[in-house]
Amino acid sequence: MPTDAVAADLGLPAGGPVAGDPQPPADLGVPMWRPVRGGNAFEITVARLAQAIRLGLVAEGERLPAERDLADKLQVSRMTLREAIRALREAGYLESRRGRTGGTFVVSRSGGRSGRRAAGPAVATRPRPVAAEVARQMGASLPDALDFRRVLEPGAAALAAGRRLPDADRERLRSCLVASRDRAPAVRRVADSRLHLAIAGASGSPSLAAAVADVQLTLDRLLAAIPVIPRNLDHSDRQHTRVVEAILAGDPAAARAGMEEHCDATAELLRGLLG
Repeated sequence: MPTDAVAADLGLPAGGPVAGDPQPPADLGVPMWRPVRGGNAFEITVARLAQAIRLGLVAEGERLPAERDLADKLQVSRMTLREAIRALREAGYLESRRGRTGGTFVVSRSGGRSGRRAAGPAVATRPRPVAAEVARQMGASLPDALDFRRVLEPGAAALAAGRRLPDADRERLRSCLVASRDRAPAVRRVADSRLHLAIAGASGSPSLAAAVADVQLTLDRLLAAIPVIPRNLDHSDRQHTRVVEAILAGDPAAARAGMEEHCDATAELLRGLLG
């Protein structure tokens, strides 16, 4: 498959990933690494890796999990995994490094350590997609995704609040909440997705976490295209805080209500901006 075709098929921009500042290391528990089931194992594996890059779960400059661990999580052969990594490496999204600190890394904006893909200027000048055009391309999938999210994410927040969360989950929620308040648009989108995925992961349901990851990915390009409105960011920060506080306090009703308010606010903003 041609390298730019790999990127296009996955909804990724040609010439390398667009990402914000480096984020915490990838967690093998994220829903992207769920077992591959059905379909073409190679294509699904490429898609899972690309989703992790696009949602910022493995940020630019970060290393992918060890090949053996990743193949085990995805339940694919190491040969299939290597082929998928090779496809994304040829498309300019990954690079391999040798030595004691080697591995497979997400290519940075400057083209990675090797400089093989000098993608920095192209990324910096790439125009922001027009939100209305993105919405038009999405068609009926947009209202469907918003409705699905309205049911899905409040349920995930309520489940998380009803669990006795391990310390690691509690700390992950706190750190993701702090990161989500960043005002730099590219960084904020990544951090926002991480927070929503952390809440879904805290629900304890891998199927639910995977579904939240899918709907986040569906809406990601559109949310990245809408104008940055400071007042809306303030509202979003307060809503995020209420949801996380309710989860940590073990209050499912408040967590559900807070997430419902947040999903409704996002949907209303999109409808207002898109007419």
